[in-house]
Amino acid sequence: MRSLVTGGGGFLGGAIVRRLLANGDVVRTLQRGDYPALQAMGVECVKGDIADASVVDHAVAGCDCVFHVAAKVEMWGPREPFYLANVVGTRNIIDAMRRHDVGRLVFTSSPSVVHGGGNIEGADESLPYADHYEAFYPETKAGAEQLVLAANSPDLSTVSLRPHLIWGPEDTTLIPILVDRARAGQLRLVGDGSNLIDTVYIDNAVDAHLLAAEKLATDAACAGRAYFITNDDPRPIKEIINGFVTAAGLPPVERSVPVGLAVMMGKIFETLHRIKPSPKGPRMTPFLARHLSTAHWYDISAAKRDLGYEARVAIDEGMTRLREWFDSGHES
Repeated sequence: MRSLVTGGGGFLGGAIVRRLLANGDVVRTLQRGDYPALQAMGVECVKGDIADASVVDHAVAGCDCVFHVAAKVEMWGPREPFYLANVVGTRNIIDAMRRHDVGRLVFTSSPSVVHGGGNIEGADESLPYADHYEAFYPETKAGAEQLVLAANSPDLSTVSLRPHLIWGPEDTTLIPILVDRARAGQLRLVGDGSNLIDTVYIDNAVDAHLLAAEKLATDAACAGRAYFITNDDPRPIKEIINGFVTAAGLPPVERSVPVGLAVMMGKIFETLHRIKPSPKGPRMTPFLARHLSTAHWYDISAAKRDLGYEARVAIDEGMTRLREWFDSGHES
């Protein structure tokens, strides 16, 4: 199989690339930066902006399957960059696949498309999209997912996966932020930390993507549908956060701030950031405060049934692997 992985230089994209190569597939990637490590593995790298239709057309041509992982994922910033990367970029992928008769699209979405700020406990895919969003990332990911699902047809089979909080060794997003703030003494729980959340270990997230691609090769029940992907093991957010920071050799986080105060601080930080922007963005936003303080875990029965998915690496085993990775001298 010849596959295109958009965002192949990122955490999930890179893990998908390595698995595809291990399976003997030919892999091409599309990303904005230079990644010599990918080229050294024999990957054909296309550099460019996914919002540029000509770049996307070149990347898609000649492929059998596309794993569309690339996205702008920050929790802060003006709407246009999110719209261009997430919505326009996805539309470009779909259009190019139709032009070049590429028949399978596995799209990486997010459970945040259904999160309107309250608790989500054991919901399945019948949960509707949120009626409002507090950040442009989930809004534009919802728009992109709807494009993907609407594009499903006899000539183009599509599926959308919603992995929740992907983590593990080599993480370039979630764990580095938590560890850096813990080292600086700035990490706090929002609320008492008892709210249950789902996560998914990186190897399991990759499994789900490859299973979806395999299923799309047939007249699959998953075509045109979205699926939550988790470790199927919701745990208190305090346990998860402290698992990450203690794996890095740091003491567990015990201090907390009330939810209302965190939301208010988020609004203040957003205002200050508008006045004096920083490349790192605000330390807290209302969207992040509510995500950290609410329950969000999901029923993944549909993924088990239609994709044959199961979480092969348990959370405790994943934490052990993460600790060993840090102990071997890696910095997150």
